Amino acid sequence: MTKILSACGLDCPTCECYEAHKAGDDERKNDIAIRWSKNYDANLSAEDIACDGCMSDGTHFSWCDKCPIRACVVGKGYESCAECADFPCETNAFLYNAVPLAKETIEKLRV
Repeated sequence: MTKILSACGLDCPTCECYEAHKAGDDERKNDIAIRWSKNYDANLSAEDIACDGCMSDGTHFSWCDKCPIRACVVGKGYESCAECADFPCETNAFLYNAVPLAKETIEKLRV
């Protein structure tokens, strides 16, 4: 399994934002910005498509700094939801309903 870089269990290295940023692929970053702007009612540019993983010390996609899951994990001094006795909880329910694989990843880390 790829090292988890997110607080919630999403596999950052397989995220298209992370991949395009790491590859320096400006054409792909522009495509992602257009699609994500439409899909998420946002106004993103290719420059916004940059992320080294939400728990990294590097660049974060703008949502990472607003994410309630990341804020909770950082606030508790954890690396991910896997360390929390309250997992799963109301804070992460919105994501796990949309991306069950992220919850499964955290569950595997808890074993």
